[in-house]
Amino acid sequence: MVLTGTLINGAAIIVAGCIGLMIQNIPEKMKTTVLQAIALAIILLGIQMGLQTEQFLLVIGSLAVGGVIGEWIGIDSYLNKFGMWIETKLKPAKSGESGKVAQAFVTTTLIYVVGAMAVLGSIDSGLRGDHSLLYTKAMLDGLSAIIFASTLGFGVLLSAIPVVLYQGGIALMATYIAAFVPDVLLEQFILEMSAVGGIMVVAIGLNILGVTSVRVANLLPALPILALLIWILSMF
Repeated sequence: MVLTGTLINGAAIIVAGCIGLMIQNIPEKMKTTVLQAIALAIILLGIQMGLQTEQFLLVIGSLAVGGVIGEWIGIDSYLNKFGMWIETKLKPAKSGESGKVAQAFVTTTLIYVVGAMAVLGSIDSGLRGDHSLLYTKAMLDGLSAIIFASTLGFGVLLSAIPVVLYQGGIALMATYIAAFVPDVLLEQFILEMSAVGGIMVVAIGLNILGVTSVRVANLLPALPILALLIWILSMF
Protein backbone atom coordinates (compact mmCIF):
# COMPACT_ATOMS: atom_id res chain seq x y z
CA MET A 1 0.00 0.00 0.00
CA VAL A 2 1.26 3.48 -0.93
CA LEU A 3 0.77 4.90 2.55
CA THR A 4 2.30 2.02 4.53
CA GLY A 5 5.60 3.80 5.24
CA THR A 6 3.87 7.04 6.17
CA LEU A 7 1.41 5.36 8.55
CA ILE A 8 4.21 3.44 10.27
CA ASN A 9 6.16 6.70 10.62
CA GLY A 10 3.17 8.36 12.30
CA ALA A 11 2.56 5.34 14.54
CA ALA A 12 6.23 5.31 15.60
CA ILE A 13 5.99 8.94 16.76
CA ILE A 14 2.83 8.23 18.77
CA VAL A 15 4.07 5.00 20.38
CA ALA A 16 7.53 6.39 21.15
CA GLY A 17 5.97 9.62 22.42
CA CYS A 18 3.80 7.63 24.83
CA ILE A 19 6.90 5.87 26.11
CA GLY A 20 8.56 9.26 26.61
CA LEU A 21 5.55 10.52 28.57
CA MET A 22 5.92 7.60 30.97
CA ILE A 23 9.44 8.72 31.80
CA GLN A 24 8.46 11.54 34.13
CA ASN A 25 10.82 11.08 37.07
CA ILE A 26 13.73 12.75 35.35
CA PRO A 27 15.29 15.66 37.30
CA GLU A 28 14.63 19.05 35.71
CA LYS A 29 18.34 19.80 35.34
CA MET A 30 18.84 16.52 33.49
CA LYS A 31 15.90 17.29 31.15
CA THR A 32 17.41 20.69 30.40
CA THR A 33 20.83 19.24 29.64
CA VAL A 34 19.38 16.52 27.38
CA LEU A 35 17.21 19.02 25.52
CA GLN A 36 20.20 21.32 25.01
CA ALA A 37 22.26 18.40 23.72
CA ILE A 38 19.50 17.51 21.24
CA ALA A 39 19.31 21.16 20.15
CA LEU A 40 23.06 21.21 19.46
CA ALA A 41 22.79 17.98 17.45
CA ILE A 42 19.88 19.46 15.48
CA ILE A 43 21.98 22.54 14.67
CA LEU A 44 24.83 20.33 13.42
CA LEU A 45 22.38 18.36 11.25
CA GLY A 46 21.00 21.60 9.82
CA ILE A 47 24.49 22.88 8.98
CA GLN A 48 25.31 19.63 7.17
CA MET A 49 22.07 19.88 5.18
CA GLY A 50 22.64 23.55 4.37
CA LEU A 51 26.14 22.96 3.01
CA GLN A 52 24.76 20.68 0.28
CA THR A 53 23.50 23.62 -1.79
CA GLU A 54 24.89 24.27 -5.27
CA GLN A 55 22.72 27.34 -5.90
CA PHE A 56 22.95 29.53 -2.81
CA LEU A 57 21.05 32.40 -4.45
CA LEU A 58 18.08 30.05 -4.92
CA VAL A 59 18.20 29.25 -1.21
CA ILE A 60 18.26 32.93 -0.22
CA GLY A 61 15.57 33.88 -2.72
CA SER A 62 13.18 31.08 -1.75
CA LEU A 63 13.60 31.80 1.97
CA ALA A 64 13.03 35.53 1.50
CA VAL A 65 9.92 35.16 -0.66
CA GLY A 66 8.67 32.20 1.38
CA GLY A 67 9.12 34.18 4.59
CA VAL A 68 7.00 37.04 3.22
CA ILE A 69 4.24 34.64 2.19
CA GLY A 70 4.43 32.72 5.47
CA GLU A 71 4.16 35.90 7.54
CA TRP A 72 1.23 37.08 5.43
CA ILE A 73 -0.61 33.77 5.89
CA GLY A 74 0.45 33.43 9.53
CA ILE A 75 1.32 29.73 9.42
CA ASP A 76 3.16 29.81 12.73
CA SER A 77 0.18 31.46 14.39
CA TYR A 78 -2.24 28.84 13.04
CA LEU A 79 -0.02 25.98 14.23
CA ASN A 80 0.26 27.53 17.68
CA LYS A 81 -3.49 28.12 17.84
CA PHE A 82 -4.09 24.47 16.96
CA GLY A 83 -1.71 23.37 19.71
CA MET A 84 -3.35 25.74 22.20
CA TRP A 85 -6.81 24.47 21.21
CA ILE A 86 -5.72 20.90 21.89
CA GLU A 87 -4.29 22.07 25.21
CA THR A 88 -7.65 23.52 26.25
CA LYS A 89 -9.28 20.15 25.57
CA LEU A 90 -6.89 18.44 27.96
CA LYS A 91 -6.67 18.83 31.70
CA PRO A 92 -5.97 22.40 32.82
CA ALA A 93 -2.29 23.20 32.51
CA LYS A 94 -0.23 23.43 35.66
CA SER A 95 1.12 26.78 36.70
CA GLY A 96 3.85 27.90 34.31
CA GLU A 97 3.03 25.22 31.71
CA SER A 98 0.52 27.12 29.58
CA GLY A 99 1.47 26.93 25.91
CA LYS A 100 3.77 23.95 26.42
CA VAL A 101 1.65 21.64 24.24
CA ALA A 102 1.64 24.16 21.39
CA GLN A 103 5.41 24.67 21.67
CA ALA A 104 6.11 20.93 21.61
CA PHE A 105 3.72 20.39 18.69
CA VAL A 106 5.18 23.14 16.50
CA THR A 107 8.81 22.32 17.31
CA THR A 108 8.64 18.58 16.62
CA THR A 109 6.34 18.96 13.60
CA LEU A 110 8.90 21.17 11.89
CA ILE A 111 11.76 18.83 12.76
CA TYR A 112 9.93 15.82 11.32
CA VAL A 113 8.72 17.38 8.06
CA VAL A 114 11.44 19.73 6.75
CA GLY A 115 14.10 17.08 6.11
CA ALA A 116 14.84 15.62 2.68
CA MET A 117 14.23 12.13 4.05
CA ALA A 118 10.51 12.91 4.38
CA VAL A 119 10.26 13.92 0.72
CA LEU A 120 12.53 11.22 -0.71
CA GLY A 121 10.94 8.48 1.37
CA SER A 122 7.44 9.54 0.38
CA ILE A 123 8.36 9.67 -3.31
CA ASP A 124 9.88 6.18 -3.09
CA SER A 125 6.71 4.93 -1.42
CA GLY A 126 4.51 6.43 -4.12
CA LEU A 127 6.58 5.53 -7.17
CA ARG A 128 8.06 2.15 -6.34
CA GLY A 129 6.21 0.99 -3.26
CA ASP A 130 9.60 1.02 -1.48
CA HIS A 131 9.07 2.08 2.13
CA SER A 132 12.58 1.35 3.41
CA LEU A 133 13.57 5.02 3.70
CA LEU A 134 10.42 5.90 5.63
CA TYR A 135 10.96 2.87 7.87
CA THR A 136 14.41 4.27 8.69
CA LYS A 137 12.91 7.71 9.28
CA ALA A 138 10.25 6.14 11.53
CA MET A 139 12.98 4.62 13.68
CA LEU A 140 14.88 7.91 13.95
CA ASP A 141 11.72 9.91 14.62
CA GLY A 142 10.65 7.37 17.23
CA LEU A 143 13.93 7.58 19.11
CA SER A 144 13.83 11.37 19.14
CA ALA A 145 10.11 11.36 20.10
CA ILE A 146 10.96 9.47 23.31
CA ILE A 147 13.40 12.20 24.32
CA PHE A 148 11.21 15.08 23.16
CA ALA A 149 8.07 13.73 24.86
CA SER A 150 9.92 13.21 28.14
CA THR A 151 11.15 16.81 28.05
CA LEU A 152 8.51 18.76 26.09
CA GLY A 153 5.39 16.75 26.85
CA PHE A 154 2.19 15.63 25.11
CA GLY A 155 2.41 18.03 22.16
CA VAL A 156 5.04 15.77 20.58
CA LEU A 157 2.40 13.09 19.87
CA LEU A 158 0.30 15.61 17.92
CA SER A 159 3.12 16.07 15.39
CA ALA A 160 2.17 12.66 13.96
CA ILE A 161 -0.88 14.30 12.35
CA PRO A 162 0.93 16.77 10.02
CA VAL A 163 3.64 14.16 9.37
CA VAL A 164 1.04 11.69 8.03
CA LEU A 165 -0.78 14.38 6.03
CA TYR A 166 2.43 15.83 4.56
CA GLN A 167 4.19 12.59 3.68
CA GLY A 168 0.96 10.89 2.63
CA GLY A 169 0.15 13.75 0.27
CA ILE A 170 3.57 13.54 -1.36
CA ALA A 171 3.31 9.75 -1.72
CA LEU A 172 -0.11 9.99 -3.37
CA MET A 173 1.09 12.70 -5.76
CA ALA A 174 4.37 10.94 -6.57
CA THR A 175 3.03 9.27 -9.71
CA TYR A 176 1.97 12.62 -11.13
CA ILE A 177 5.25 14.22 -10.08
CA ALA A 178 7.23 11.59 -12.01
CA ALA A 179 5.03 12.03 -15.09
CA PHE A 180 5.52 15.80 -15.34
CA VAL A 181 8.88 16.55 -13.68
CA PRO A 182 12.17 15.41 -15.32
CA ASP A 183 14.55 13.44 -13.12
CA VAL A 184 17.23 16.15 -13.37
CA LEU A 185 14.88 18.84 -12.01
CA LEU A 186 13.62 16.53 -9.28
CA GLU A 187 17.19 15.77 -8.15
CA GLN A 188 18.08 19.48 -8.14
CA PHE A 189 14.98 20.33 -6.12
CA ILE A 190 15.74 17.66 -3.51
CA LEU A 191 19.33 18.89 -3.21
CA GLU A 192 18.38 22.54 -2.76
CA MET A 193 15.41 21.61 -0.59
CA SER A 194 17.85 19.93 1.79
CA ALA A 195 19.75 23.22 2.04
CA VAL A 196 16.61 25.30 2.63
CA GLY A 197 15.35 22.75 5.16
CA GLY A 198 18.78 22.74 6.80
CA ILE A 199 18.59 26.46 7.51
CA MET A 200 15.16 25.94 9.09
CA VAL A 201 16.56 23.09 11.19
CA VAL A 202 19.38 25.33 12.47
CA ALA A 203 16.76 27.92 13.44
CA ILE A 204 14.76 25.24 15.29
CA GLY A 205 17.86 24.23 17.26
CA LEU A 206 18.60 27.83 18.19
CA ASN A 207 14.97 28.32 19.24
CA ILE A 208 15.16 25.29 21.53
CA LEU A 209 18.29 26.74 23.13
CA GLY A 210 16.45 30.01 23.63
CA VAL A 211 19.02 31.92 21.57
CA THR A 212 16.47 33.06 18.97
CA SER A 213 12.70 33.13 18.49
CA VAL A 214 12.51 32.55 14.73
CA ARG A 215 8.99 31.76 13.45
CA VAL A 216 10.26 28.80 11.45
CA ALA A 217 6.79 27.65 10.34
CA ASN A 218 6.41 30.91 8.43
CA LEU A 219 9.41 29.88 6.31
CA LEU A 220 7.73 26.70 5.04
CA PRO A 221 6.39 28.38 1.84
CA ALA A 222 10.07 28.60 0.81
CA LEU A 223 9.84 24.96 -0.32
CA PRO A 224 7.18 25.42 -3.03
CA ILE A 225 8.79 28.76 -3.97
CA LEU A 226 12.08 26.91 -4.43
CA ALA A 227 10.39 24.38 -6.73
CA LEU A 228 8.90 27.25 -8.76
CA LEU A 229 12.26 29.04 -9.07
CA ILE A 230 14.01 25.86 -10.23
CA TRP A 231 11.29 25.25 -12.82
CA ILE A 232 11.56 28.86 -14.11
CA LEU A 233 15.36 28.65 -14.40
CA SER A 234 15.09 25.33 -16.26
CA MET A 235 13.15 27.09 -19.04
CA PHE A 236 16.06 29.39 -19.87
